Amino acid sequence: MQIAVVEDDDGVGDALVEALATHGHEAVRMRRGSDLLLGHRSMDAVILDLGLPDADGLQVLRQLRAVSDVPVVILTARDDERSVVRGLRGGADDYLVKPARLAELLARLDVVTQRRRATAASASAEQTVTEGDVVVDLAAREVEVGGAPVALTAKEFELLEVLVTRPGAAVSRQQLMDAVWGDAYVAISRTLDVHMTGLRAKLGRPGLISTIRGYGYRWGT
Repeated sequence: MQIAVVEDDDGVGDALVEALATHGHEAVRMRRGSDLLLGHRSMDAVILDLGLPDADGLQVLRQLRAVSDVPVVILTARDDERSVVRGLRGGADDYLVKPARLAELLARLDVVTQRRRATAASASAEQTVTEGDVVVDLAAREVEVGGAPVALTAKEFELLEVLVTRPGAAVSRQQLMDAVWGDAYVAISRTLDVHMTGLRAKLGRPGLISTIRGYGYRWGT
């Protein structure tokens, strides 16, 4: 696995990177929460400290969960009940207090990643999405409307894919920017508006992609 080690203490961070490498994982050291928010897409799991120099780890976790479901194990010195509860309710898959035993950390990483893989496999079992006379073939990356093929650009299809795999759910602009352009926080959001306008025009089905004012979009009538 490729694992992000988000830890500003060099002693702890370097030790974790070395230990994970010894057990066959590729560890990527990150010292700031912003590093994780910009680099999480290539990660299979995250080890997250809460005491970071640029932001509190719980805030970073909330921002990460707005755009990603990558497995997160919090590893921190905070052992009070309030922090544990806030971490788990904020989206962490597990919570460990320093100093943690390496074997236990590795076991917990295995458990949370296996759980997420099973969920992802179940979600990807459905490869064709149909809404009225609109058919989206996710495997072939093809779209038909009223039985006729519709040519979408790569970005337009990626936007559509994010929406149709969450039917009826509100998808935020941050989630869309992160999934399609890889940057939810500094990318120019006007890019999203232009591509969404093009996608809607090509589908020609008003109301199929609805706008949630001040938040994002929803797929489904």
